[in-house]
Amino acid sequence: MTTTTAHPTPTSLKVTVLLTGLVAFGPVSTDLYLASLPDMGRYFSASVEMVQMTLSVFLLGFAVSMLIYGPLSDRFGRRRVILAGVIIYVIGSVACLLAPTIEMLIASRFLQALGACCGPVVARAVVRDIYPREQAAKVMSYMASAMALAPFVAPILGGWFHTLFGWRSNFILLGIFGLILLLGTWRWLAETNHHQDPHALSPLSMIANYRTLLTDRQVLGYVVVVSATFAGMFSFISASSFVLIDVLALPPALFGFGFAVVVAGYIAGGFIAGKWTSRIGLDRMIGIGVTGAAITGLTAAALAWSGVQSLPAILLPLMLFFLSGALVIPNGSAGAIAPHPRMAGTASACLGFVQMVCGASAGWLHSATFNHSTRPLTSLVAGLGIAALVGYLLLVRKRT
Repeated sequence: MTTTTAHPTPTSLKVTVLLTGLVAFGPVSTDLYLASLPDMGRYFSASVEMVQMTLSVFLLGFAVSMLIYGPLSDRFGRRRVILAGVIIYVIGSVACLLAPTIEMLIASRFLQALGACCGPVVARAVVRDIYPREQAAKVMSYMASAMALAPFVAPILGGWFHTLFGWRSNFILLGIFGLILLLGTWRWLAETNHHQDPHALSPLSMIANYRTLLTDRQVLGYVVVVSATFAGMFSFISASSFVLIDVLALPPALFGFGFAVVVAGYIAGGFIAGKWTSRIGLDRMIGIGVTGAAITGLTAAALAWSGVQSLPAILLPLMLFFLSGALVIPNGSAGAIAPHPRMAGTASACLGFVQMVCGASAGWLHSATFNHSTRPLTSLVAGLGIAALVGYLLLVRKRT
């Protein structure tokens, strides 16, 4: 659909809020029902691995569909692709609500993910359509900080709804969230892709585009640091309810507050990145972030392996890890998308695919090694923080 005067300008506050909501599709869909995971396992008589599959398969669905949404938005425009994706998300949310078995819930989460990933992939491409590289990084940092309110509020809200109405009520909330974004996209989002590529969906063209991106050392460096940092953060997200509730005995109704302590770090980091990136430079800000991620991850692991298993020993180091992640992910995302503006959707999809595969793998690895202690989680976070730092030193800093 072509741009009309009925829509606000692309840089208006309404559109920025809408894009933030679309980017938040992922964290809202994973974090809202975290407090319900242990009870869902008991309800379905399912193992920890099966329950955590509802998170991992969501990321896998995210990753797979990202490879399609990017080229789709390059070919047909951003607005129509977002509308289609949000409709799929709402259908998937209803399927989750009605799922009679854990296997059906896992399948429904995959369908939900197929729709949800339109948000972050295409919304990032919209930002790239509107702003130049450094300004895009600044806008993405502020969006990331505002977006962090979603995982800040979602677990608290989900914990309350779980306590009052049961775990299925969380999927009602997710369906309502999808309907709100559907209406907002329909009314406020104009088309921003004015150079649609008629060959973007050609298999040979797609392969060539992805090969161009992944052989570009500049793009590859940003993909590595973003994916490793995100995987470290998702390790906590996927493991948080089991570690905080089952290991450290935090009541489900208070789980969201414990989770919010960690997410507060991401909010603070987003504001820091938004304020200082343009002054000290995108690559230097990423360097500060990956260094902080490695140090705080190692601190959490050292406490766990020395026998300190308490809420402060988990929450405080990981809050600083999330703060460091907020310096890395928005800036790294802007850096990965900027070099090839005519492939902004494909570049965003490529970044998102690797990011989600790494996150899903980290979630699976934790579930496979979980031994009812904090050591597997903290060791995984420390290893991924170090991986992000090494990727920066070898691929980003050396190029710079």
